[in-house]
Amino acid sequence: MIRTGLGYDFHRLVTGRPLMLGGIEIPADKGEEGHSDGDALLHAITDALLGAAALGDIGEFFPPSDPRWKGADSKKLLVAAWNRVLAAGWELENLDCVIALQTPKFLPWREKVCASIAHTLGVGADRVFVKAKTGEGIGPVGTGEAIEVWANCLITREEE
Repeated sequence: MIRTGLGYDFHRLVTGRPLMLGGIEIPADKGEEGHSDGDALLHAITDALLGAAALGDIGEFFPPSDPRWKGADSKKLLVAAWNRVLAAGWELENLDCVIALQTPKFLPWREKVCASIAHTLGVGADRVFVKAKTGEGIGPVGTGEAIEVWANCLITREEE
């Protein structure tokens, strides 16, 4: 059985918060505003994996209204969700992500971010890829007010 999943996240960027991408803190003037650590990339990945396995979504498992998740490490949230996907018999074939972010430039961080995500999921680095686009000066991404992320995954399991 083969399934795909699509995850999406959008966060306002604010001063005084770290910019977290894939579990890595990227030096930047602004970071994601959020109830947890705000890692929009890991949030989109979590939703993609849960959705592909038809197990729910990140807001269902870790609602922002719950004070337990205030400042939470998004890697831990991803691991908890991924463990449910694994328990349902699924295996990750690949994960492909797009970050829309005006600044800073992502390319110098790509290898480290991909390796962090692969390590968090316990898969080979060849199964994870992340690329970035700018907003070309248009809209909240282009003016540096926000970050958007899309994550697409392919998971498989033996048919029952």
